[in-house]
Amino acid sequence: MRLALLDAHLLLLLVVGATARDYITRHRRLSSYTQDDFDLLLETLREFDQLAVTPNVLTETSNLLGYSREPIRSELFATFRNLIAQWDETLVSSPKAADRPEFIRLGLADASLLECCEVPATLLTSDLQLYLAASAKEYAATNFNHLRERRGLL
Repeated sequence: MRLALLDAHLLLLLVVGATARDYITRHRRLSSYTQDDFDLLLETLREFDQLAVTPNVLTETSNLLGYSREPIRSELFATFRNLIAQWDETLVSSPKAADRPEFIRLGLADASLLECCEVPATLLTSDLQLYLAASAKEYAATNFNHLRERRGLL
């Protein structure tokens, strides 16, 4: 089974775009993304059998979703609730994630993603530092910005 892992910003893009494509350009934390980026993300995710998430990344995504006004905020959280039920949640204990050397630079959510890369799973991220950390460990990782560049979206 091919598992994909998304960082919090790409998970945010997925949730907001799944709610309403035009919300992407209206969400404060997605100012560098477009509807075409959402389409590219969906296309990329079709290469995988399942999306795996960690509680840490879900929490970070939830916090980012909160940067919206009502009634959009409620719509986003309703979509988020429905999507969470479809994803494979992988628990990485906080002490285990914090024990990774990357924790000091990247924080808990990203360290939990790196821990999941051992499963194996493919990390999709727009965070250069997270991508470089995964690549340094020879984990399967894709920098989403590289995909955007190839598509002419950057």
